[in-house]
Amino acid sequence: MTREAAWHVLRSASPAPMRDLDAICARAGLDARDVGLVRAICGTEIRRRGTLRAIVNTFVPRKPKPDLIAHLHIGLVQLLFLDRIPEHAAVSETSDAVARTVGSSKVPFVNGVLRTVLRARREGHSGDARADLVDRPFHFDREVFRDPAKHPLLWAEDALSLPAPLAKRWTRRYRSHGMEALARTFLHEPPLVLRALGDRDALVAELAEAGVGTRPGTHPKALIADPGATASVVSSGAFRLGRLTIQGEAAARAAELVDAKEGEEVLDLCCAPGGKTAILAATGAKVWASDIDETRLERARETAARLGVDERITFLVSDGTAAVPDRTFDAVLVDAPCTNTAVLGARPEARWRFGPRTLASVESLQTRLLQEASERVRPGGRLVWSTCSLEPEENQRRVATFLADHPDWTLQTDHQILPDATKGPFDGGYAALLVRSTAP
Repeated sequence: MTREAAWHVLRSASPAPMRDLDAICARAGLDARDVGLVRAICGTEIRRRGTLRAIVNTFVPRKPKPDLIAHLHIGLVQLLFLDRIPEHAAVSETSDAVARTVGSSKVPFVNGVLRTVLRARREGHSGDARADLVDRPFHFDREVFRDPAKHPLLWAEDALSLPAPLAKRWTRRYRSHGMEALARTFLHEPPLVLRALGDRDALVAELAEAGVGTRPGTHPKALIADPGATASVVSSGAFRLGRLTIQGEAAARAAELVDAKEGEEVLDLCCAPGGKTAILAATGAKVWASDIDETRLERARETAARLGVDERITFLVSDGTAAVPDRTFDAVLVDAPCTNTAVLGARPEARWRFGPRTLASVESLQTRLLQEASERVRPGGRLVWSTCSLEPEENQRRVATFLADHPDWTLQTDHQILPDATKGPFDGGYAALLVRSTAP
């Protein structure tokens, strides 16, 4: 049933199918171990979709229908990217899922394609970028990917599963080696990043007793764990008693840039899931936290209660600043909706949504949010603009455009964090601290 559940997730009409995964697995009655396998299959399929498409296009002369493509991708993920599944189990279980979803008449076709790919797979790398699987110890006995010498952007889409529009942008900004390094980072599920709320060394020992191994992150309060340790972390006493929370390093640094102080009044726009809100409230500031998504806002409430800072937070279901039309604040944090191009490991589907239309839509929303947020800052107050994007239109250019139209504001500092799969941080983003003049 795991492959069938994975197929239903991938065939979901949702723009973010991983959000449907838990509900689909619950309906299928899967246990925690099977849910983990479904998550691994679907996450890998989305991260490696460009590579999987290239393989199917090579080994299948006529393009199959989407329902069959999803099954082929699920089978190929197991054969090429998940080491723990025996080949015979991957083929047979995928074939069974095909029979249950699209009909037994399609089983020979899927079975045949998977076995043909297996026969063409070779151990090690050949040195030919058109045949070598990136970050996997395999190559094929034929050319599968487009020629990087002639079509570097299309090769990136095939071999790195990085859509050509992003590959073009990143090559222009970071050169080809920088683009490839980022793309390789985003081929993998990022590790679990924890924020220690007390003594980090003591927390390392406590988690070790719970069977969770950790290592220090680049942030002084960060610990890094295997992504498969999430259930163990959440069930640990340290988590339940509020001695740690799950939060990326870039997100933590954005909240710290606000430099909230005891007694200040702070507005946190787009606050869910609440990690940044908790950092603000832990300083002793009084925080108003708003989000348009009531379900995600409830998660922020639960996080604040677990960490013992909920009494200093007023939660509001609101679009932008609509819930606080007449109030101003000492500081405002805007963790803006964005294209998520700095966190494509954790949000793999975002790469396939990216394009001019998506970027234009996001820019329009961001323009409104930044303007609304600035109107809620008192003279002499602060505004932090934060995104999980690498794109200048959402970051440096967004801030520069705002400053050009608002001479009473200045940029005090900003930073761009690039994720690095080898040494961290494993999430990226941008944050800028803007200060309003004291003049009325």
